[in-house]
Amino acid sequence: MVVTLIIICEVGFWVLLVAGLALRYLARMPRTGAVVLLMEPLLELVLLIVTAVDLKNGAAADWKHGLAAVYLGYTVAYGHYTIKWIDGHFSHRFAGGPPPVKLYGMARAMHEGKLWLRTVLMVAVAAALLQIAIWYVGDSGNIESLRSSQLATLRIVVIHGVIALTYFLWQRKAPEGSPENGEPARPQEKSLR
Repeated sequence: MVVTLIIICEVGFWVLLVAGLALRYLARMPRTGAVVLLMEPLLELVLLIVTAVDLKNGAAADWKHGLAAVYLGYTVAYGHYTIKWIDGHFSHRFAGGPPPVKLYGMARAMHEGKLWLRTVLMVAVAAALLQIAIWYVGDSGNIESLRSSQLATLRIVVIHGVIALTYFLWQRKAPEGSPENGEPARPQEKSLR
């Protein structure tokens, strides 16, 4: 039941996101679109309540509850960022907004570092929710899967940290003649030779 609800919440997230952005930009109803976008956290609240009720009703704590905690952690850490990122692309494509900025060099490395910090937040939220579930289940239940889910989230931080570090070590340079890190393109100087 929990996995099905996670899938429903994920599909619901994208449906609400597309509906909110369509109302905002295509139907020119920004307030209505904002209201639809603000309904997003309700999905996660439902998931949290159902997961708690599932554990309360005696369901064995397993990987599904760990997945629910990671999903909730992702929503806390990346939810607003994801909506803002997609909003920028949607605005550019359908409402004549500015094009998304492409980052290179140290700016890209800093961006990846900030994303890693979001992952740290995601894991902290997931680990805290899992710890609450462990206390909730108590010694009477099987909590090994919840503990292994906590360890798995730590692996996510390490792996993402290594990936973010590569952006600092091997910085990609902007292509020749392209605007660098969102700066407007400069006119090319003509050679007198």
